[in-house]
Amino acid sequence: MAVAAVAALLAALSGVLWLAARRFVGPGVQQLHGGGDSGLMHGKTVLITGANSGLGRATAAALLRLGARVIMGCRDRARAEEAAGQLRRELRQAGGREPGSDGGAAGELVVRELDLASLRSVRAFCQEEEPRLDVLINNAGIFQCPYMKTEDGFEMQFGVNHLGHFLLTNLLLGLLKNSAPSRIVVVSSKLYKYGDINFEDLNSEQSYNKSFCYSRSKLANILFTRELARRLEGTNVTVNVLHPGIVRTNLGRHIHIPLLVRPLFNLVSWAFFKTPVEGAQTSVYLASSPEVEGVSGKYFGDCKEEELLPKAMDESVARKLWDISEVMVGILK
Repeated sequence: MAVAAVAALLAALSGVLWLAARRFVGPGVQQLHGGGDSGLMHGKTVLITGANSGLGRATAAALLRLGARVIMGCRDRARAEEAAGQLRRELRQAGGREPGSDGGAAGELVVRELDLASLRSVRAFCQEEEPRLDVLINNAGIFQCPYMKTEDGFEMQFGVNHLGHFLLTNLLLGLLKNSAPSRIVVVSSKLYKYGDINFEDLNSEQSYNKSFCYSRSKLANILFTRELARRLEGTNVTVNVLHPGIVRTNLGRHIHIPLLVRPLFNLVSWAFFKTPVEGAQTSVYLASSPEVEGVSGKYFGDCKEEELLPKAMDESVARKLWDISEVMVGILK
């Protein structure tokens, strides 16, 4: 019995190692098209929400190397400053100039406080003057947290992942239009497939399932993107949405993994999950690549356009969600 169990465990580990080897020696994640010209984003300002860790941090690092001026919009200013310092050191060690230094290809790095769980914070952030904004990347998110509410009384996942970014984007549209051609990039998830928009209980006060509510917020991201693309036609401002795949980040900090299972989970995640750098590729691609100039309202994964389920393309639901969201965030009374 014990021998059989050991054999099964060895077989499972061998399978994981084999698949891990395939992951690293097989075709990799598609890299930024066009070779990643170091001056591609020179003179352009990019705002990334949640840029102090995970996908956002990796996206910031890549765009800095392309010469962009990157604004890190983060809830915790101290953690953001720490991340910014690390990014500057990494760039310096890699042989590039420190962001903001004269004569270098690397762009400038700016840290600003932005709490998407507070509409007051979003409005205060947008009141800070900026001469231009070329790219807005709605990256920040919260994943499958226990039931809690934002400062304004919204269910946390819907409030941060959808409503906070909805208000932020709307308040920045004037600046984006004045800076055109400009781009908006929205980070969603493949898990949108398991969500539905229940207009009778958007705040999850009747029932709460943390997995379903996350999926609903990611479906809302896609519906928002498609409706915004329709409204932006003819403005030379584009908006696209993406899924990054399964990425090893701290987004799953609210997920409880039993202590005995953690070593196996860590091994599996190492073998199968993308690194943040790999997961950020599509965000960087949509923010910078000439290949998607003028493309709007599309859904991407691994730097390629992908098909959506019918529920994510329902125009009547998208318009209704937009109208209700305007009221919820106070754009319309």
